[in-house]
Amino acid sequence: MKIYVDNAATTKMSPAAIQAMLTCFDRIYGNPSSLHSIGQQAADAVYEARTQIAACLGCHPKEIIFTSGGSEADNQAILTAARIGARKGKKHILSTPIEHHAVLHTLQRLQKEGFSIEYLPVNSFGEITPKQVADAIRPDTALVTVMYANNEIGTILPVPEIGRLCARRQVLFHTDAVQAVGHLPIHVKQQEIQMLSLSAHKFHGPKGIGVLYAQKGIPVASLIEGGGQEGGRRAGTENVPAILGMAAALKESCLHMEENSSKVSSLRSRLLDGLLQIPHSALNGSPDCRLPGNINICFEGIEGERLLLALDQQGICASAGSACTASSADPSHVLRAIGLPHELARGSLRISLCADNTIEEIEKVIGAVTQAVASLRDHSPLWKEKCEGLKPFLLK
Repeated sequence: MKIYVDNAATTKMSPAAIQAMLTCFDRIYGNPSSLHSIGQQAADAVYEARTQIAACLGCHPKEIIFTSGGSEADNQAILTAARIGARKGKKHILSTPIEHHAVLHTLQRLQKEGFSIEYLPVNSFGEITPKQVADAIRPDTALVTVMYANNEIGTILPVPEIGRLCARRQVLFHTDAVQAVGHLPIHVKQQEIQMLSLSAHKFHGPKGIGVLYAQKGIPVASLIEGGGQEGGRRAGTENVPAILGMAAALKESCLHMEENSSKVSSLRSRLLDGLLQIPHSALNGSPDCRLPGNINICFEGIEGERLLLALDQQGICASAGSACTASSADPSHVLRAIGLPHELARGSLRISLCADNTIEEIEKVIGAVTQAVASLRDHSPLWKEKCEGLKPFLLK
């Protein structure tokens, strides 16, 4: 039997989301833009889903824009802010070096177009402070974009404080909340978040659907031309089944958030206690201010890819970091940004849990990782050199 502990990459769809989509495939199959009754039935379903999602985020339904996922939403938010800023002569953008590549690559594109991109350095836990943001904002700052919680190390950033600060300084603020929505309490109005990105498959919804929340009054730039859907902000026939599945999954996640968080945090604590018994290992990210289900841990003397393959042979599905960069030979940009040397960054393991996981699975994961690390070290020339005193240990 497989043990799935890679929920930061994607989650299994919930029964509620599946049922919502099946109903749609069978009965609500019209185009929401059609004027006939079947089309208007689909339009009504989309409106209801939009209203449910808005209620979960604490905003108005008209501030919800459906996208193909978090990456598109990130792109649209950042390019919108850049366009607004450029019209006012503001071309300075603040961010962090630990953002998802959907943000980083968009910022690199803007830099080539003449924007000044400033990355606020993070500490060894992957954290920044609101004071760093306050000190870095300039008269020509067009946007601050800071993720809500990191997808690799799980660190939660002070987004509400940054949102309120940006509101006072009249600077647009965007947060990539792909890892946070459905897992952490978010209210965009109370936290003064002006733009937010989310993706359904991170909270047991379908893949290929997400949301950009954009505060009323922000002239959102359309990335896709061709129709008037989403109030003219995103052309293309709405993916009605996915939208309904996303709404059902988010509603369920928010309804059970507190109990799920408590259960998952308890499982994470037991797992972390067990893994840190392995000599020369260390937790990456904040020990306290992190996502309930995230553990990112490095083991000295091994390569993460080999560890993943060894675990997969034992039926355990985990990851070394972001699924979007799994094919890269380079160590994680997040782990490098928090100061990990190349050797340790290559030996990381990310385990991300959900409420479906059990304590029995956790005990099996602890045993499997312990065995795999020992076996890999036994066959590692580097580990042999460390044990013989020829090279120093980097971790206790």
